[in-house]
Amino acid sequence: MRPYLDESAHMSRFGDADDPRRRLLIRALAAGFFSGSLASREAMAQLFGSTPAALPAGRSIYRVEGQVTVDGQPATLETRVGGRATVETGTNSEVVYTVGKSAFIQRGESRVTMEATEPDSLVVSGLQLLTGKILSVFPSGKAVRMTTRNATIGIRGTGVYMESDPEQTYFCTCYGLADVGATNDPASQETVVSRQHDKPLYILSGQPPGENIRPAPFINHTDQELVLIETLVGRRPPFVFPKGDYQGPRRSY
Repeated sequence: MRPYLDESAHMSRFGDADDPRRRLLIRALAAGFFSGSLASREAMAQLFGSTPAALPAGRSIYRVEGQVTVDGQPATLETRVGGRATVETGTNSEVVYTVGKSAFIQRGESRVTMEATEPDSLVVSGLQLLTGKILSVFPSGKAVRMTTRNATIGIRGTGVYMESDPEQTYFCTCYGLADVGATNDPASQETVVSRQHDKPLYILSGQPPGENIRPAPFINHTDQELVLIETLVGRRPPFVFPKGDYQGPRRSY
């Protein structure tokens, strides 16, 4: 089986990028971040409960929708997410949250376990995505190790999007540097330096040595979403794009 050759199967397996809930989110983000009008700010507040801004001290979750648990307990806006938390989302669910100065949009049917060097630390040193989809941003200069069933990725001060299923991993270095490796194939290694979604990749299993990393298209995440989660930790992404509804990279794949 060569799943990376079948883009329609990939999209079906990893979820519908045209989900109406995500389209509404993207339109609202574009309106809120690229228009200074009072109407756009009010629309954002009505949709999310508040205009996006850095979360206050002591708060971890910005938005929770559907079935979401943190360390096995149902999540609310008052739930704290620690540096060693396990966050799980059910079908048609999503959670937007922070851990210290790192921030995430975790989509439905996803299980994520954070790693930290100290039990009570909010400094994320690692992230395991056993299944599902997550968009992540991390503070500048901080090394983080990300793992899936078949990929091991080292990043530093990076925005990344990752999807995992038993057959393959999709990984986009939205900006920053990433060292990408296929877990069971030392010959499949690649370093990506990206300014704006420059080189998405599939990391596979079971291909010949040296052939378990392949080029991928840009899918299922947007710059508006990156702006949202960077805002929640008081930062901006290191790129500038035109006012409007930009949703993808400047190039095609």
